[in-house]
Amino acid sequence: MTTKLTDAALAVQLMDLTSLNDNDSAATIEALVASIKPSLGIPAAVCVYSEFVDDAKLALAERELSHVKVATVTNFPLGDSELSEVINETLIAIERGADEIDLVLPYQALIAGDEATALEYVRASKGLCPEHVKLKVIIESGELKTPALIKQATELAIAGGADFVKTSTGKVAINATLEATEVMLSTIKQSPRVVGFKASGGVKTVMDASNYLQLAVCIMGEGYLNPSTFRFGASSLLSDIYAILNDVSQ
Repeated sequence: MTTKLTDAALAVQLMDLTSLNDNDSAATIEALVASIKPSLGIPAAVCVYSEFVDDAKLALAERELSHVKVATVTNFPLGDSELSEVINETLIAIERGADEIDLVLPYQALIAGDEATALEYVRASKGLCPEHVKLKVIIESGELKTPALIKQATELAIAGGADFVKTSTGKVAINATLEATEVMLSTIKQSPRVVGFKASGGVKTVMDASNYLQLAVCIMGEGYLNPSTFRFGASSLLSDIYAILNDVSQ
């Protein structure tokens, strides 16, 4: 039980509390922020569509949680937008105050053998980000399928300047898996610079999260488990975390 409590307390600090639904509204985002219970732990970020960055910032400020980052997505979810459109999306998101950009790699192009396009999208996006804005690159590992392609996508993201490499959009059949995570973390470990990792899609319980935390420690060491290098992208995970921590606090 002690390990479960420790992992729950850690997981909330590493979490990008996410709402990326077609029916999202300002009220949805306000409710998302309202679901944060500071006494039980505060997430690293909230992740919303670009048009709701302002709403998220305002809702966080009203709760004195302005230190929580606001992330948004670009080239989402299919990774097949024109580069000019992705550049425009990125500039608008930064202008709206996004602290982090989660870019979907053009993974379908990579599957077709086009490395250059994948690298170009990452480099162009990174070039638009001021120093304080982090770039997370979603490789959509479940669609890449093979360890070789997952490794290649991770390498391209790192080469393009990604601050984090992220498993998934959460919008496909197979999202985060421990198998893909092992390939990605092992590839990240070989990088000459520090690169973060984000598991997204399908991490719904503290038990799920614990498996990722253990794997990360095994490959990267204990020090890697901090918000600057490790994140979970999730929504329902928060309720499981709070249920566990609330039982203890009562």
